Amino acid sequence: MSLTGWLTMIVSIGGVLAAAAWAYYKVLSTPKEAEHLGSPTPPMPEDPEE
Repeated sequence: MSLTGWLTMIVSIGGVLAAAAWAYYKVLSTPKEAEHLGSPTPPMPEDPEE
């Protein structure tokens, strides 16, 4: 393989690994949401009379 091919492969793999590491870091460093479990809106009451 030529030098250009090696450089392209190294930069490509490095970029994918960096993006994956950043994504794992963001997911694992986010504080846990105990109540709504990631729901953007609060849950609706079960009884429609409330």
